Amino acid sequence: MTGTVGAAGGPAGSAPDSADATAPPRAAGPTVEQQRRRAWRRHVVARIVVYVVAVLAALLSAFPFIVEGIITFKRDQDLYAPGNNPFIYNLDPTVEHLDFLFTGTGFLGFVGNTLLVGGAVVAITLVLALPAAYSLARLPLRWGGALGITIFLVYLIPPSLLFVSFSRLVANLELQDSKWALVVLYPTITVPVSVWLLTGFFRSVPRDIEEQAMVDGYSRLAAFGRVAVPLAFPGIVAVVVFAFTLSAHEYLYASAFVSSSSEKTVSIGIPTELVLGDVFHWQELQAAALLVALPIAFVFNLLLGRFVAGFTMGAVKG
Repeated sequence: MTGTVGAAGGPAGSAPDSADATAPPRAAGPTVEQQRRRAWRRHVVARIVVYVVAVLAALLSAFPFIVEGIITFKRDQDLYAPGNNPFIYNLDPTVEHLDFLFTGTGFLGFVGNTLLVGGAVVAITLVLALPAAYSLARLPLRWGGALGITIFLVYLIPPSLLFVSFSRLVANLELQDSKWALVVLYPTITVPVSVWLLTGFFRSVPRDIEEQAMVDGYSRLAAFGRVAVPLAFPGIVAVVVFAFTLSAHEYLYASAFVSSSSEKTVSIGIPTELVLGDVFHWQELQAAALLVALPIAFVFNLLLGRFVAGFTMGAVKG
């Protein structure tokens, strides 16, 4: 018996083979090398975008400092002329305003008072906050959590409500019109926040490390000073930056309790000594702001990693 013959004269089963033979070849996918090139191009574009955004953010952040630096060296005729471009020197720059700031005002005294007050406040804050935070984090206190929250809530009391009480305190201590009054008052702001921050950080430190130190012969106090405190260094850095920055920029208490030029800090001395009625020493104001802000900004950015680590650790573990 002969087999079935298809329309083309061949066997019926050969039709699909002929169809496959006449079909166009399928397009080959991208090779591994092409995929690598595409991934590299995407990586390069992503990095360029990141760098462009970072440069723009840096310029935006540095813009106030740049403007302050330009204005510092402008002449009065250049600064006050309405038609002049404020971002370039239309007249030759001058240093006469810097000379006046250092020789004709008490700026150096303001800076010295700020460093003294800030250093004293930082020291008092650490002496009070470190043992308090360690006690709340380690000792089996029944009301430890509620006590920690209560200490932090003290920070939320508006300073204006404490004026009468603080005035009596300053008078009883005979610190009227003295920078030492600020050394007494500022810890009432810095200590509550510092205790809350350091409590969370001490809780993040494993107990086993301190217990091992006590097994080796350390007392609880020695384990605190030689083991817990070094491990809490990022939190301590955060406290130092916070306490000193607050001491440098706080205005309300400084303006209320200090009026003598020789006792003022930069936060109150610069605006009161360089703004006389309707006369604004703009160049000197900008120069003072720049000279004070740049060192603080530099130190802050230098310790930014530890500062953020201290605050985030306290927020997560606290």
